This record gives sequence, C-alpha cells and structure tokens, in this order.
Amino acid sequence: MRRVRFVVVAIALVSVFVGAPLAGAVSTVPVAHVWVEPGAGLGFLDTAIVQARRSVDVSIYELADAEVERDLVAAAHRHVRVRVLLDAAYAGAYENAGAVAALRAGGVTVAWAPTNQIFHAKYVVVDRTHAYIGTGNLTSRWYASTRDFWVEVTAPSTVAAIEAVFARDVEGRPVQPASTGGLVWSPGSTASLVRLIDSARHSLLIENEEMRSYTIEDALTAAARHGVTVTVVMTASPAWASALGELAHAGVRVHTISPQGLYIHAKVICVDCVGARGTAFVGSENFSYASLDYNRELGVVTTSPAVIAAVAGAISADAHR
Repeated sequence: MRRVRFVVVAIALVSVFVGAPLAGAVSTVPVAHVWVEPGAGLGFLDTAIVQARRSVDVSIYELADAEVERDLVAAAHRHVRVRVLLDAAYAGAYENAGAVAALRAGGVTVAWAPTNQIFHAKYVVVDRTHAYIGTGNLTSRWYASTRDFWVEVTAPSTVAAIEAVFARDVEGRPVQPASTGGLVWSPGSTASLVRLIDSARHSLLIENEEMRSYTIEDALTAAARHGVTVTVVMTASPAWASALGELAHAGVRVHTISPQGLYIHAKVICVDCVGARGTAFVGSENFSYASLDYNRELGVVTTSPAVIAAVAGAISADAHR
C-alpha cells in the first residue's frame, strides 16, 4: 500500500508542478456528487467534516459559518489534523477575523494566505480521499440567496494533486500549478477556460459573478458568431452592463437577474449540454483578469452526467426567472 500511495502522489506532483495539457485538449475528471445551492444546503460538508478520521484541509476565501467552525474544532478535539487556509488580501483579514479567533481558540491550525495575493479558491479535502470544490464561500448569511455549486471528487490522483498545492500554500510557499487532469488552477486559468469555450459546437450555458475579461468576452463573441447558441446568465450590475451589451450585440443571449432576486455567485460553463451529456466547468474563477491571472483559484472540468444535468438545469431555470 505504501508503494501505491507513493506512486499516486509522485504522479500528482509531476502533473501539478510540471505538466501542461496538449494544445486544444480539454481534460476532465469524474465527479462523484454535485450540489446546487441554495436548494441543497451545506449539510453534506458538515457531515464530511464530522465523519473525518485523519485530516481536514480547508482553503476558503471567506469563512463565517458557526456550524462549520464548530465542526472543525470538534474534529481537532478528536485528534484529526485540521488545517485552515484563509484569505488575508483585499477584505479577507477583516471578513475572516472572527473565524480565525474561534478556530485558534479551539485548537485548529489556521494560516493566513499571503497578503499580496487574493486566495479566492473554495475547497475542502477530507482524509485525503474526498475533495469538495465549490463556487461559493462558507458564509452562512448568504446561503439562502445565492446560486452556487459544489462538487465532490474522489479520483486519487486528483485529490493528491489538490493536496500537493494546498501543502505548499498553507506553508506559505505558493506555487503556480499547471491546469491538468481536469483541474483548472489560477493564476493562469484563462487559456484553459478559453479552450473549453472554443470546444463548443452547438451551445454554451454560462453563469458567472463578473464579466471583466476581454479574452473571455472575445471567446464568447467568437462562439456566437460561429453559430453556437451562447446563453449568459448574471446578476444585473452597472459594472459589466457595457460588456453584456456588447455580447448581446454579437448574438449572445444575455439574461440578467435583479440583485434583489437570486444572486448569481456561481462560476460555471456547460458546453454542448443536452440532457446529461456535455462538458462542464465548476470552480471559483470569475471572468476577470484578477481572478484568472493573479488570484489563487480552483475549478474542475467534467463530463459526469449528474453535473451536466444539474448545471444545465439550473442555468436554464435562471434564464427564465
């Protein structure tokens, strides 16, 4: 067993720090489960932490959920190794101060991410066997009003690759991992997402919180002009009204939702999704230069039928609100 584990981790390290996908290729990873928020709730994550036996690693942009914090402290008291990495840049030091105090008082190991880089990723790894990757933060006051997604990945090489990056990040030695094996990392995720958008032949379904990347906008425009039916659903905001207007002029079907309604916080792409077939991206990357080129972000690309059905169904429903 030790030899098998060593090989898996070694392969993960090579793919994370050295490898790069072939030009034009879109690699994917199997997803075990998917949750659509706000309907599903975060109970699955509480259960995973409560059932942890060896380790819990958390990298999150914002943490302000008393139940999750209690679960992490209880796990530490069971002698589970709990490590939490929290964003300190932008407003992170303020937003996460309460969680840091509560966790440290409970014996949890907490590290601040570097102050010169926003750590916007949202993932939890339990027992080095289950990775939960989301589009939303662990801030309970927003759970009931935001569209978000979470997925669970159990492929050993994928989980090991995520753990390899987390280990460096939590030790204050961040790396720039390659987006391989279905994982999409930032900094440097623009090419992976453009490659995914360019792979569409019939349809693209998009939800994102921001639209501030000319490169992404150009890819969506090019897809629409090549006959792909492109649907973009976002919360209405003056910040990206001009960009959405240009996309609509190019033939993109743009749908905006009032900020007083369901807030679109999701960052998802569904390519040629029909029924349960297609390719989907679920992650923390906003369509902005900061998110794609500078922040620490994480997403996954998958063809798992449950994810395709969930993402396509949610976006289609939101487009008709």
